[in-house]
Amino acid sequence: MEESLPRAYYVSPDLFEAERERIFYREWFCAGREETLPAAGDTLVLDVAGESVLVVRTRASDLRAFYNVCRHRGSRLVEPPSGDAAFGPTVRLSGSIRCPYHAWTYGLDGELLSASHLGALDAADKAAFSLYPVGLETWGGFVFVNLSPEDATSRGLTLAAQLGPIPGRVARYPLAALRTARQIAYDVRANWKVLAENYNECYHCGPVHPELCEVVPAFKRDGGANLAWEDGIPHRDGAWTFTRTGTTNRRPFPDLSEEERVRHKGELLYPNAFLSLSPDHVASFLLWPQGPARTRVVCDFLFHPDEMARPDFDPSDAVDFWDLINRQDWAVCERVQAGMQSRAFRHGYYGPMEDLSLDIRRYIRDRLGEIRVE
Repeated sequence: MEESLPRAYYVSPDLFEAERERIFYREWFCAGREETLPAAGDTLVLDVAGESVLVVRTRASDLRAFYNVCRHRGSRLVEPPSGDAAFGPTVRLSGSIRCPYHAWTYGLDGELLSASHLGALDAADKAAFSLYPVGLETWGGFVFVNLSPEDATSRGLTLAAQLGPIPGRVARYPLAALRTARQIAYDVRANWKVLAENYNECYHCGPVHPELCEVVPAFKRDGGANLAWEDGIPHRDGAWTFTRTGTTNRRPFPDLSEEERVRHKGELLYPNAFLSLSPDHVASFLLWPQGPARTRVVCDFLFHPDEMARPDFDPSDAVDFWDLINRQDWAVCERVQAGMQSRAFRHGYYGPMEDLSLDIRRYIRDRLGEIRVE
């Protein structure tokens, strides 16, 4: 069996700091859904691994992103409407971004409009003192930010390059058209990589998810080995979606292939997003790392607007089932994190059926290099 990453990668504050600098601040980070910002002035206040970021709908109806920092003296520009900034409460700005300290004022596009008592500003001043930019791209109705946009450009790291073949594999799912019917946020006492590794294998599905395996028996067959995720995983006979019964009164997405209408697909979008795609709904999971041993997970349950408009629409059959599965996953991930604290633990192992979990090892080492750890 192959060894996993060493213990320090899951528990060390120093390793988490290295991940912040070399992964969360350099890669495209999934920040939420476009639909949360429908009108000019709508703003998300995000905490991306300790950096505050604004995502703003401009007057021209496009999206822009900036560090939440005034160019004058560094004041925080916008505070979230509550104390919980982990996954971006929405703020409505009245046409500009005004610093509460000295009243420097910026347009929704980040350009400096005025600086109190400093007279008229010429174009050079406005350009020189615009807000610090954050890269922003969208795909499938999701917003992605990059906190090092110049570095990403120099490396040719577009969002398309980072996503690779994933968009092609899910092209028939109408991701951009879907809307959130319900959202659940979870605080999980585990490292973000523990959650990603758990998502990437089904060796645990038999013992941890008996209800899920009733709907998808392939998840427990042979210890979850030989699952062809690119083709989708078939449900049991008569079942075709993720609910307790395996059925629903919602219609499948109209453009799916015959196989996709009865199978389940899953994608991990490094570093912080999971997509679980059923024929009638999609569950998206955004990971917001809070430290080496804590992760905020925000789960959106996405449905087709035509189904949501029906008078009998009720997402509870899918949402409640997912909530059960999620809580089972988070509980076992927390047990893993607690066990990793032991002085006896040096590293884990990957069994043959956990080959996808090796992705996290390669992904981390490609970006952090070989870091000497005790």
